[in-house]
Amino acid sequence: MREYKVGLVGVGAVGTEMIKVLRDRHFPVAGKVQVFASRERDEEILGETYHVLPATEKSFDGLDIVLFAGKTDVAVQLRDAVVKAGAKMIDNSRAFRQDPDVPLVVPQVNEEDLDWNKGVIANPNCTTAIMLEAVAPLHKAKRLRRVVAATYQAASGAGAPGLAELEEQMKEMVEGRPLTVKAFQHQLTYNLIPHIDKFDETNWYTLEELKMRNESRKMLHAPDLMLSCTSVRVPIPRAHSESLNLEFEEEITPEEAREILSKAEGVRVVDDPLNGCYPMPLDATAKYDVLAGRIRQDISRNDRKGLEMFVSGDQLLRGAALNAVEIAERLVSRGLV
Repeated sequence: MREYKVGLVGVGAVGTEMIKVLRDRHFPVAGKVQVFASRERDEEILGETYHVLPATEKSFDGLDIVLFAGKTDVAVQLRDAVVKAGAKMIDNSRAFRQDPDVPLVVPQVNEEDLDWNKGVIANPNCTTAIMLEAVAPLHKAKRLRRVVAATYQAASGAGAPGLAELEEQMKEMVEGRPLTVKAFQHQLTYNLIPHIDKFDETNWYTLEELKMRNESRKMLHAPDLMLSCTSVRVPIPRAHSESLNLEFEEEITPEEAREILSKAEGVRVVDDPLNGCYPMPLDATAKYDVLAGRIRQDISRNDRKGLEMFVSGDQLLRGAALNAVEIAERLVSRGLV
């Protein structure tokens, strides 16, 4: 089996998770993943020492695949260098998601879009990836027309500082100390914050909410898809959840939806509410599959074209690291690298 020289730009939570997924899935890495960041240093990652080199325009010669888990401006700055070196760039930032020349891919949703890549492939926003993992199989069967979504996003979705602040606030609350509020706009412990990313002052949606619409349209090749979203930060460590109201062009029953999703790669149906079985972030944490449940007919309608559904998925895995590595796997299997 051929082995591939793999680089990684960024060694935060997502970058660390990418190395773990490469290792766990036995991706054929030639030697060791070459890690790049803002400065040279030795870094302990998952019990192994990596010599981290500065990420520069001369870093990528000889590499086959470069995973980007860093900032948007870094991805923009280094894109041409990666492509010039002949490597495939798989980027987790928002830099290229709406670039018409860059495929935006979840392999279980639109793997075929990899075929027209020009050296760069974008990872979608984690909430979009989690939603489409469960919704795309239904869309392919019954044609999705409209989505109304509410997302409940974990503290770690804001990175290591967000998770650290939640943990610190919990300690401070137990000890009766004033709470530290830096990573979020307000106290997160004992609270919910309906504010993720910046507000668009033309319509008062946040950029996080607009990503859901724009990215879903692109990935499903459905430019007229109607989608409205409210994104909420919740005081849990890891894994995002979403409440989805779905409207289809054709009739669909909960039984049909469960049958479709039971056969879908990357989805696990957890839908036995009388016995307390439904998707929860605790159960989705550190799991590859998106959990889908609470599937029921929308009783606000007079037809059978509407469903309600609840999903939970690990945003660091399904929404980021796992998706990036699966893209690399599909590039290999399709002979594109």
